[in-house]
Amino acid sequence: MTDGPIRVVVADDQTVVREGIVMLLGLLPGITVVGSAPDGEEALRLVAEHAPDVVLMDLRMPRCDGVEATRRIRAGHPGTEVVVLTTYADDDSLFSALQAGARGFLTKDAGAEEIARAVADVRSGAAGLSPQVQLRLLERLSGPDRAAPAPVPTPVPAPAPAPAPLQRPPLPDGLTQREAEVLALIAAGLSNAEIAERLFVSPATVKTHINNLFAKTAVRDRAQAVAYAFKHGISEGS
Repeated sequence: MTDGPIRVVVADDQTVVREGIVMLLGLLPGITVVGSAPDGEEALRLVAEHAPDVVLMDLRMPRCDGVEATRRIRAGHPGTEVVVLTTYADDDSLFSALQAGARGFLTKDAGAEEIARAVADVRSGAAGLSPQVQLRLLERLSGPDRAAPAPVPTPVPAPAPAPAPLQRPPLPDGLTQREAEVLALIAAGLSNAEIAERLFVSPATVKTHINNLFAKTAVRDRAQAVAYAFKHGISEGS
């Protein structure tokens, strides 16, 4: 984490909204707005010019939408983090943004304190997800109850055969069972220390598992790890 105020670019196609966000951020201590953009293309230009710490990004914009702009910013300017600030909180928007590289996701009903906290969190390397978004992720990770398999009728004349041992489906990308457990606990919102306590291992061991599973799944941070866990149905107890 660098010293000094957090340097922010605001991207939103609605002038009133954009100017309101800029004004709001200008009132918050420790944050400096270095530019504002009406679309993703202008946001990319401002990032190249100012190298901000964080872009506060709308999703629905002309010329280049927020998801594509996020993808291009993270690919070309890895020192700049992205926090999505949008009206749209549907699952497609959420997971598309996280998979593109956004580290934070807020809806536009977020207050000044929540926005400031998310911006500070992502600048420090943490995820900046609103409580509502975290709840949405957990709900989708748990998912609807899987339909129980149809019972196999037992032949009347012969005794029923002993049940076959339960076979776990193979884990994606070569993950071990322990790495999948750690991933599921990350998706459940646990910190490294809490994961270590839950699994009765040291924090250093948890960190090793996290480094290994990040490398295998090609995710860059915990927010993308949550999206990966959802995509592959990896959740606590699965």
